[in-house]
Amino acid sequence: MKRMKNTKIRAMVSIGMLSSIAYLLMLLNFPLPLFPNFLLVDFSDIPGLIATLIFGPVAGILVEFFKNVLDYIATGSQTGIPVGHIANFLAGIVFILPTYFVYNKLKTKKGMTFALIAGTMIMAGVMSILNYFVILPAYTVLLNMPDMRNLVVPFILPFNILKGVMMSTIFMLLFIRMQAWINKFTVIKNV
Repeated sequence: MKRMKNTKIRAMVSIGMLSSIAYLLMLLNFPLPLFPNFLLVDFSDIPGLIATLIFGPVAGILVEFFKNVLDYIATGSQTGIPVGHIANFLAGIVFILPTYFVYNKLKTKKGMTFALIAGTMIMAGVMSILNYFVILPAYTVLLNMPDMRNLVVPFILPFNILKGVMMSTIFMLLFIRMQAWINKFTVIKNV
């Protein structure tokens, strides 16, 4: 009973710390050449992926949620409408969850590589669909912006693939050094 309580406290503290790190990484965003300036790369999904691998999908979703809430509170939105934060939250979830589920089937470094490729492709595909049917129309309706759905195939899809590759590369460098540590905490979680 005491061990279970300590594990829950460790999980809550870790989720809080990883959310704070994710928020700070979210602030270090930057545009890529050849892409519209509103498409920004950040590496804030990496702490969410770490939380997911160690504590499970709910922990990763909480990290994604808290980092966006923190960013919205701190920076707000020029419009007051958090469409971009919602899009970031959804993109994070559709990256970390497929990666987690694929890795859980193939618990090796090669398995993680395959999981990150799957997470990147699923994120890019799902976000293209959501941008076309939900996110960009929301900007058009709520903010009186022009219809930008024509940007999905030439810009948003390749941008999300490139962002996923960049995040996956950095995560793999961390994962190679952290794999034993992550697996140790995963074993404790399952006790």
